[in-house]
Amino acid sequence: MIAMHQTRRALWGLLAFTWLGLAHGQIAPLEDLAAFPSGELKISDKKSSHVFRVWLADTPQRQAQGLMFVRALPDLRGMLFVYGQPKAISMWMKNTYIPLDMLFIDARGRIQQIVEQTTPHSLDLIRSDEPALAVLEIAGGEARRLGLHAGQRVSHPALPGAHQ
Repeated sequence: MIAMHQTRRALWGLLAFTWLGLAHGQIAPLEDLAAFPSGELKISDKKSSHVFRVWLADTPQRQAQGLMFVRALPDLRGMLFVYGQPKAISMWMKNTYIPLDMLFIDARGRIQQIVEQTTPHSLDLIRSDEPALAVLEIAGGEARRLGLHAGQRVSHPALPGAHQ
């Protein structure tokens, strides 16, 4: 009888945990960012060059998680989302605690659009103006601070023309 009661309690606990996860928009338990692949990403043009250390959101689960629940993002850090082909991309800030700058990257590996200072916890969709292949999320305000702009080249092994 005690074992059955403990089993029921464990089952209810698992159901509550699953429900809470779904209620918070999680597809699966959160993965530690240290487990994401990471590497260097370079943004450059004829006048300047900036090297970022980025996590690669390389699976649907990692893309769904993104930078949710992250409380601080150091300078020159970010997360890169790469899709199989250019498409209209929509993102939101649910469960994201810090403002972000989102850099939409085209199929040639160039910044096509920057959305600055997104609003934490907002459910408003942030959309690419044109089909994009990738999105780089960095700390809010960093794009302006570094003078990043449309047309700059983005180099990372997961992007076309991956030479850095």
